[in-house]
Amino acid sequence: MPKEVAYRLMECADAESVSRLILDSFTEFIADEYSDKGRAEFARYIQPAAIVERTSANHFVLLAVQEHKVVAVIEIRGNDHVALMFVDVKFQRRGIARELLQRAIALARPAKPALDRVTVNSSRFGVAFYEKLGFRQTGPERIVNGIVFIPMAHQL
Repeated sequence: MPKEVAYRLMECADAESVSRLILDSFTEFIADEYSDKGRAEFARYIQPAAIVERTSANHFVLLAVQEHKVVAVIEIRGNDHVALMFVDVKFQRRGIARELLQRAIALARPAKPALDRVTVNSSRFGVAFYEKLGFRQTGPERIVNGIVFIPMAHQL
């Protein structure tokens, strides 16, 4: 019988596991879309210390955990933008990302009661995934600091 997945906010001690999960997924599915500059920029962004630093500013990180192992992560900036969302390949297609997004929106609402839209800058690889969650493209593909992304939004 599959073990239950629990959802909770990230603690500082989780940062290393979160960074590793993101890097593993990024390397497998997205890294080839980026230039060397983009890969280096992304690697800096997901360093454990950088993740912790953002959570002390205007970001929060919500985790999906099974048996003390981080299996998925969503990072929200400003209570309305998905900065990162990654799911361990062994846990994909189980509804975990959808649940993370719903829970993140529920956490964001008290800080932003008029929240009516959530945005994301999706990788090419992630567009179909975000579309399944209700996001739609809002502009052309862009490249900033070597990072390729498609702006998308989800009306709530």
